[in-house]
Amino acid sequence: MGRPMATNLIKKGHSVVAYDVNVEAMECLQDEGASIVSSPAEVASKVDSIITMLPNSQHVRSCYTGEKGVFETVQPGTLIVDSSTIDPSVSKELAGAALKKGAVFMDAPVSGGVNAAKGGTLTFMVGGDEKEFEAAKELLLSMGKNIVYCGAIGNGQAVKICNNMLLAITMIGAAETMNLGMRLGLEPKLMASIISTATGRCWAMELYNPVPGVLENVPSSNNYEGGFGTALMTKDLGLAQDAATKTLSPTPLGSLSHQIYRLMTNSGLAEKDFSSVFQFLQEQHKK
Repeated sequence: MGRPMATNLIKKGHSVVAYDVNVEAMECLQDEGASIVSSPAEVASKVDSIITMLPNSQHVRSCYTGEKGVFETVQPGTLIVDSSTIDPSVSKELAGAALKKGAVFMDAPVSGGVNAAKGGTLTFMVGGDEKEFEAAKELLLSMGKNIVYCGAIGNGQAVKICNNMLLAITMIGAAETMNLGMRLGLEPKLMASIISTATGRCWAMELYNPVPGVLENVPSSNNYEGGFGTALMTKDLGLAQDAATKTLSPTPLGSLSHQIYRLMTNSGLAEKDFSSVFQFLQEQHKK
């Protein structure tokens, strides 16, 4: 996700200073015109806007508050946008720390997947000070199409974890449905096309079908490579379940989805796209 987002910033005329633990990723960005540095602190010392996108809350904390982290050198007035999907409480914690440094921190997780990142059509769900939203929106429009203000800091994260809980539930439903229909003798492309114009229509069925060969340019037709990893979906479902526990919200399907994705993660599918739940379900009758 991060690389095509950074590439789009460069294409829109922004000067990009980049750091990543993946040296190869940095070299690719350098070839596209970015300046490469050796730490988050060095990034912060050279820019007035910072965008981060990391796998989990621990990584984000380390990036900002750890050794050679952003807060060591961040300049007063810097706009910070974190597009990771993390615990809303961590976003609030870091916003407070940024304020003490004279900087502005906003949470802006994304939705749309790798193809939307490449195409610059991502949706950003933004939480933070409303007075700072227009400045953040102007920057994010270089990478996305729908930039939505969600309210106070942490609200962007809240929307994202709710969205991803629903996404997991519907992907499992699409996979179960396709698996059942195929075992009943239905041709998968025909089945998907009918359901996509009927009351069962959903994004997972119509635009990200989990069955190999039904759609081109989706992970299921590329051995479930690329896309949004099962391990990351498992993490997001865990965030949703933590939030459900804290707010006493009943989420029985969210809880079951979390269990299924945890099983997938421990069954060799952690690095595969989350639509590999179809493959996981297909293999259950063999056990």
